[in-house]
Amino acid sequence: MSETEGKSSTGIISSLSIVMFIQFFIWGSWYTSVSLFMSEQGMQDDIYWVFTAGPLGAILAPFIIGLIADRYFNTEKILSFCFIVSAISMMALPQLAGPGKSSVVNACIMIHMLFYMPTLGLTASLAFTHLTDGEKQFPIVRVFGTIGWIAAGLLISYLNAETTATQFYVAGGAALLLGIYCLMLPKTPAPKKGQKADIKDLLFWDAWKQFKNVSFLVFIVCSFLICIPLAAYYAYLQQQMAAMEIKNVAAVKTLGQGSEIIFMILMPFFFRKLGVKWMIVVGVLAWVLRYALFALGASENMVALVYAGIILHGICYDFFFVTGQIYVDKSTGEDVRGQTQAMNIFFTQGLGMYVGAIVSGMLFNKYFQGKSSTDPAHLSSWPSFWWPLCIMAAVVMVIFIVAFKHKDKDKDFSH
Repeated sequence: MSETEGKSSTGIISSLSIVMFIQFFIWGSWYTSVSLFMSEQGMQDDIYWVFTAGPLGAILAPFIIGLIADRYFNTEKILSFCFIVSAISMMALPQLAGPGKSSVVNACIMIHMLFYMPTLGLTASLAFTHLTDGEKQFPIVRVFGTIGWIAAGLLISYLNAETTATQFYVAGGAALLLGIYCLMLPKTPAPKKGQKADIKDLLFWDAWKQFKNVSFLVFIVCSFLICIPLAAYYAYLQQQMAAMEIKNVAAVKTLGQGSEIIFMILMPFFFRKLGVKWMIVVGVLAWVLRYALFALGASENMVALVYAGIILHGICYDFFFVTGQIYVDKSTGEDVRGQTQAMNIFFTQGLGMYVGAIVSGMLFNKYFQGKSSTDPAHLSSWPSFWWPLCIMAAVVMVIFIVAFKHKDKDKDFSH
């Protein structure tokens, strides 16, 4: 590599790292504290609808990218447009919403996420287009996203903004800044310009054939099922934390992202020891343990147990979702790999999280209808919320252990 090429490579890595940092800073600014804002504004019963916005965005994102971004416009321009629209909707939220106006909050968040979620795939696509060695360089770039999420949580807590509209101005301001910055990124023409849209790709037409592989079918079904109890962590744990009088909730929850970075570094070691099946099992087991810790933490009013459950996030996320992406990559042919990865996201971050938001919302309202979930006087109701979710995760784990028969071939998953 020449000196000029080296400087160019360093420059694009720096630019993409900034993009990732701000992109996840936006999400982290409001996602872990919006439920506290809604409780403060008398919208507690409708919290779960806000958490259906992201999954719907994930479901629709492949269609937006597949039909528009891939064929008609430069990627950096699409990114700029998406971030600016998402910024406008976020900053409009405090102006339009008020006590009891949950429909307005939900509408603003829905618009925001419909434009924000497609950017996750677009930034990855842009990165791999310009990085000289994507396999090695992309993880370096992507880790700045996690750092951005942590920075957002720390800032929101520093500003004491968990229950105020400030969080939306922070998120909207960051989105506007990134929308402008994206116009300064390298020109990235639409990769499929001039090609007709392939509806088969959008509907995962060839990927459905992978269901003939029983282990792949089991993996997809279990991935969908585990996302149902998973949704409760993002939507409702902060309510319990407030009831336990834990301060700086947004900052405390960033312990999970710190754990995520540590276990991401350790993943190669665990792959060599466990292989793909038992990596996924350990990931699901971590969900079982963390929900048990949340339930016990509420019943015993032990803050340390809640902290321990949050720190388990690294295992929960890395061992299950990252391992799952690797499994999909290694177990499917190159010709359908893109479709199967999109299918995996559809059933997990999309459909699974959508159903999970509704199920956890119904469960939450069953135990907290008519009473404040953040009031220490009602802390004893929280174990009843977490135990059913814990049991569901345990059932999914048993099903996966029994039915998933994949064998690691030649240690493919350990390299």
